Amino acid sequence: MINFNGSLQETDANLLVQNRGFLYGDGVFETLKVVNGKILFFEDHYFRLMATMRIVRMEIPMDFTLEYLEEQILLLVKNNNLDSVARVRITVYRNDGGFYLPTDNSVSFIIQTSVLGNAAYSVSEGEYEVDLFKDFYITKQLLSSLKTTNKMIHITGSVFAKENDLQNCLLLNDSKNVVEALQGNLFMRMGNKLITPPISEGCLNGIMRKQILALAKKETDLEVVEAIISPFDLQKADELFVTNVIKGLQPITKYRKKIYSVQTAIVLTAALNKNAGI
Repeated sequence: MINFNGSLQETDANLLVQNRGFLYGDGVFETLKVVNGKILFFEDHYFRLMATMRIVRMEIPMDFTLEYLEEQILLLVKNNNLDSVARVRITVYRNDGGFYLPTDNSVSFIIQTSVLGNAAYSVSEGEYEVDLFKDFYITKQLLSSLKTTNKMIHITGSVFAKENDLQNCLLLNDSKNVVEALQGNLFMRMGNKLITPPISEGCLNGIMRKQILALAKKETDLEVVEAIISPFDLQKADELFVTNVIKGLQPITKYRKKIYSVQTAIVLTAALNKNAGI
């Protein structure tokens, strides 16, 4: 089942017929992890969602409080018997009407759930190879940092990765700097520095990115900086990893002929689990 505007119902294909998120990519979303009835990092998700809706000029309903959305999410999780561990997506889209110009800016929302395997974050074993995706570039602008339903670069990049037997790809911006991975933010350890691109480079304003920046400063002796990463830096790096809320930290083991360590990812994953109480 799904939660549509606060009502539990069976999935309805008719929701798509005039859905502006479907027709024009006129929607925003959050992907959440729920563990034992607790939404991890929910305040961060909530405030990012509200900020994103304001930026794209959607009307925020009066009842769209943190408490209301939390209640709606957990209601669906419980109804779908996913109390222990669940992946949740909440999509907010502008209501039907108009073409590129909407007839109004009111919104509807859909909440969907799916099963997740493990409550705790863990570092995956085995090879995780990446390369650069250079067919399209991310632009250095505010929209690139938002979670919108228009993710064509990430989709075509994912197809490219599958065609080339890669586990992921790294995306470049219009200045040809490395910005992020297909499924999350990128961190690079070079010596005693832990580096991630600044939001101004066009990367996603990631929730897990925020957690790792704070944890690395608190739990390690690394110098943590937000700085530009060039493709040439990848060959000199000691470690690369990708972050998102569902996976946590995913170490990159190989880029072309370069093999990387995973030690920082292991340390930070342990700190992340402790901090999240899982």
